[in-house]
Amino acid sequence: MSEAHEAAAGRRANKRASAFRTIGEVAEDLDLPAHVLRFWESKFPQLKPLKRGGGRRYYRPEDIALLRSIRQCLYQDGYTIRGVQKLLREGGLGFDGANAASEPEEASLFPLEPIAIPSRPERPARQRPEQAAAPRTDKTALEQARRELIEIRSLLDEFARLRRRS
Repeated sequence: MSEAHEAAAGRRANKRASAFRTIGEVAEDLDLPAHVLRFWESKFPQLKPLKRGGGRRYYRPEDIALLRSIRQCLYQDGYTIRGVQKLLREGGLGFDGANAASEPEEASLFPLEPIAIPSRPERPARQRPEQAAAPRTDKTALEQARRELIEIRSLLDEFARLRRRS
């Protein structure tokens, strides 16, 4: 690690919990690339970092708390982006921006502590309407269809050979 990188890491460690963080600092803290954070901004309207001149982003403590929750759901709990969007809409992450700003961040070896997420109800497997009503296909019908497809393929091959000659 370079001396400049170590010095920057030391300055970040001395920041207060209520201090704004740059996208680079947040990306490093969450062990994510910065482009992932920018992508999440487009998918989760609740993420609204402060943007200064030149488009530089500054994340508030509540933004960072929300990012931690999103990361937990996506990478550890197995949710999809749509699933997390639904959780946020329904308030299932227990996130509201007011309480995140007032609670100081504690230093932890395990920054992604488990959060209370309601369990997802089991859904029956989806069936397409044509699947539900279709009768079982017997083996002879499948074999007949296979033979016809092989014959069609040989005709197409013959046609392609004739076109190449002319």
